[in-house]
Amino acid sequence: QVQLVESGGGSVQAGGSLRLSCAASGYTGNPYSMAWFRQAPKKEREGVAVIYQDGRTQYVDSVKGRFTISQDNAKNTLYLEMNSLKPEDTGMYYCAAYWRGGNRFNWEAYRYRGQGTQVTVSS
Repeated sequence: QVQLVESGGGSVQAGGSLRLSCAASGYTGNPYSMAWFRQAPKKEREGVAVIYQDGRTQYVDSVKGRFTISQDNAKNTLYLEMNSLKPEDTGMYYCAAYWRGGNRFNWEAYRYRGQGTQVTVSS
């Protein structure tokens, strides 16, 4: 049973930083692409950052230069370093693994998805 468990969320003031972690268990081998998504209240879930199997990364325009996605394969852990946080970054953050094809910023493109960790940024 593959499990993805996010942690590291919390409440910070604008301009602050947080580091999210996603601990993966129950599978062997490379989980292909992994990604972070977020969903703000009353908004659709959106892809935030993707890391490819070869280490390349992609970001949604709104977080470029502020967020960094990385992974530690030895620890089976995915990270999202978030700096210069803004109130509009508030939302539930989810990790996803095992890309099945299609748009990597599409939630439905991933076989395994976590339950999320809440990030709240106050002005």
